[in-house]
Amino acid sequence: MATIVETNTAPITKGDVDPVTLDLVENGLRNARYEMDEVLFRTALSPGIREQHDEFPLIADPAGKMVVGQFGLSIPDFLAGFAGDIREGDILLTSDPYACGAAISHANDWLVVVPIFFEGRVVGWSSMFGHMSDVGGKTPSSMPTDAKTIYEEGVVIPPFKLYDGGKINEDALRIILNQVRVPDWNRADLNGLVAACRTAARRVQEMCARFGVETYLSALDALLQRNYDAMKTLLQVVFAEGRTLSFTDYICDDGVGYGPYELKLSLTRTGERVHLDFSGSSPQAIGPVNYYLNENLARMFFGIYMITVADPQILWNDGFYPLVDVTIPDGSYWKPKHPAALNARNHGIGRVFDLFGGLLGQTNPALLNAAGFSSSPHFMYSGNYSGGDRKGEWFQLYSIGFGGIPGRPLGDGPDGHSLWPSFVNIPCEFLESYYPLRIEKWETVADTGGAGLHRGGNGVDVAYRFLEPGTIAIHDDRWLMYPWGVNGGAPGARGTKWIDRADGSREVLPSKCHDIPVRPGDVLHFVTWGGGGWGDPLERDPALVAKEVRRGLVTSEGAKAYGVVVTGDGGVDEPATSELRRTLRAGRPAELPVFDMGGSMEDILARCEEETGLPAPRKPVWT
Repeated sequence: MATIVETNTAPITKGDVDPVTLDLVENGLRNARYEMDEVLFRTALSPGIREQHDEFPLIADPAGKMVVGQFGLSIPDFLAGFAGDIREGDILLTSDPYACGAAISHANDWLVVVPIFFEGRVVGWSSMFGHMSDVGGKTPSSMPTDAKTIYEEGVVIPPFKLYDGGKINEDALRIILNQVRVPDWNRADLNGLVAACRTAARRVQEMCARFGVETYLSALDALLQRNYDAMKTLLQVVFAEGRTLSFTDYICDDGVGYGPYELKLSLTRTGERVHLDFSGSSPQAIGPVNYYLNENLARMFFGIYMITVADPQILWNDGFYPLVDVTIPDGSYWKPKHPAALNARNHGIGRVFDLFGGLLGQTNPALLNAAGFSSSPHFMYSGNYSGGDRKGEWFQLYSIGFGGIPGRPLGDGPDGHSLWPSFVNIPCEFLESYYPLRIEKWETVADTGGAGLHRGGNGVDVAYRFLEPGTIAIHDDRWLMYPWGVNGGAPGARGTKWIDRADGSREVLPSKCHDIPVRPGDVLHFVTWGGGGWGDPLERDPALVAKEVRRGLVTSEGAKAYGVVVTGDGGVDEPATSELRRTLRAGRPAELPVFDMGGSMEDILARCEEETGLPAPRKPVWT
């Protein structure tokens, strides 16, 4: 457990904060959080951070409670795993999920934590982690799809002082960077994380100087209390006393032939508190898809759904955590035992949002979304230039794919979008300028979004033509289990991956693979999945369906799922549409299903090889 060393231990008298000052502090913190992003984007070198923004900032109070952040992490758990003193000028670093209570969840994430001192006392913490494109290990980008232990996934950094009293530990950093394939990227990205955290610290110190420490800390308490009060009210409005809600979704496979992994979440309210229970989920995976879920992050995911839906303008934070109890069984998919592999945990992170959407929407239609692009699939390409001025030079690409956002109560899901709101795609011009490839296609795939009153977003087909020999790796999911639809909406389409070889052959790829050789002229089609539909598709405006046919988002054949017949010139054949809708309504149940999973597990597994070209996975078992 960390020991915080302060030179000023005088007691602080807190009090009420007037609304104007509270608003100034709140927006000052919000702006500091965005400034952290901008500092990092302008100093990082890896495209994953610089271009796609794969990083997450946080500013906390003196106890480590998040007051503002994008994704959240658990500073208290990090501090519990750090043995030693923490003084002014220290900056801490780790990439070991098992040593920080899963404040981060795989070794590619490098976590920087900075104590914020003002006049000799800790007034808060700034923290940020970013996904390093490579941390060593057996494969480029450090995400081997067949890994069974974390030792195969690259360098694992224990919590330590990167800076001790303001002085950097160059020896330790040199040892760390000696393990990675592109050390210049890691050094620049790490320096950017440090600079971003220092920037946030300066902004907090400026607010302490402007308003006084007592007022600043009182404002933090007020912001945390506001979330507590909001959540206490929401819990009693949304959830019936004593009633247990449950929902189950799946990870398709673990990369080594086992799956689907059952992910179950239950919720029960007792008095003012709710209990989130992950019992009933599958055992930890043999392969690297385990998601070591920190209990505080589970609370944070829950709060995103509850608080931001009720009041999108509120600065949500950790204040409501005492109202949420969490149970995560040891040895389960959500809490694997050391040294289980973790590198592909991104699928579990995304699936948490589907779980909460399906769970919470059972009592409140405003919260019920279909399943969507609940992952951040990875594509990696690396090798050495074979000729020219750059002959022998190493190249390495790590990038994140986009897909279909689910249909929602408020409207359609966007096409070809990221799971994370702040992520952006790497521009084609950047890819073609810095890597030996060409983008043959980057477009949404018609009909991949599930049909519904509100259509699910379409997935995308990104076609990469390789110009140099090398190897590729893919991390994706939803190739087997469908992105489910809700309230009568249809499931979205699965994701698929294949290579059209230069010799004319086609090779279907599994959703998780690495060290796949490619040659000049080979074209990889990286097709992501669509979002599920929301509501009865036969209630969708036929004119809108016809418009989407004209725009290439729905095909003429796909329009029939909405009961719409499109004419040759792209209009609506109204008599034929009316007749088709009558026929479709007569042939279906009067009560449409709340959830459409695309069939039973048994049927999906039985049809697996025929429909996907890939063998069905084997059921995981507890050991």
